Amino acid sequence: MSTPGTPAADLVTTQWLHEHLADPGLRVLDCTTFMVPQPVGASRIESGRPRWAQARIPGAEHVCMVEDLSDPAGRFPYTLPKAADLQRRLGERGIHPGQHLVLYGASHPMVVTRAWWVLTTLGWPRVSVLDGGWAAWEAEGRPIDRHPEPARARASDVLQAPEPSRSSGRLADAQAVAHAVQTGSAWLVNALSLEQFRGTGGAHYGRPGRIPGSISLPARDLVDAEPARWLDVSAVRERARQAGLVNDGRPVIVYCGGGIAATATAFALERAGWPDVRVYDNSLLEWSADPDRPMTTG
Repeated sequence: MSTPGTPAADLVTTQWLHEHLADPGLRVLDCTTFMVPQPVGASRIESGRPRWAQARIPGAEHVCMVEDLSDPAGRFPYTLPKAADLQRRLGERGIHPGQHLVLYGASHPMVVTRAWWVLTTLGWPRVSVLDGGWAAWEAEGRPIDRHPEPARARASDVLQAPEPSRSSGRLADAQAVAHAVQTGSAWLVNALSLEQFRGTGGAHYGRPGRIPGSISLPARDLVDAEPARWLDVSAVRERARQAGLVNDGRPVIVYCGGGIAATATAFALERAGWPDVRVYDNSLLEWSADPDRPMTTG
């Protein structure tokens, strides 16, 4: 577990969480969301709340990537919400920035890191990801709550919660990306699959291919097989080196289709020591919708 002054990207083990489940300042959030890719455009979202209702880590509350962690008025799906809206939604369930939040999921880790990125970008100071997620917890025979009516925290628990502050340094927009394309002032990293990066297959988000000047560092290559555990930092650094990414002080802007997979690559890079990693929220859903924004294939 991290201590003050360490990178925001923090992993905890199943053993650590098991030993600290009863800590009064800790909350566990099940971030399960199932994403069904479409041939073109945003993935179809299926809520993980029914699965959470059947079985969960004791005390875990479910948060939905769309309903809880996105802006319903956003032009594109999954847009970063306003800080006050996020605090109000979670506060109604007794979740507040003064707690240590541990996130896990039963689907791909990128939906968990999306929750991590939203929370940390909006100023929540203590947010960790459970290595191995639900699959590891269940496989290890750790305690599971299967009660059909999970206990809910009281909203009154948040009355003295501190007000978080937004960290704009974790967020990139289309203008920042365009500037990087023109000047090389930041690394552009594509977190989609290699075939999507090349524009030769897989889903695309309006136009196939990538933003010019990008390098490929797929999110799926930064975790091991089931249970999906994160590669250690030396392995991440080696993957980055092979991709051509150098930790030279320039900011890194990670993007994908809609800003979900990008958070997984961003999480891995932060853990591996990159000091300035930003996510292009809305990513290719926004970029490719503008015909004046360049795309390249091959």
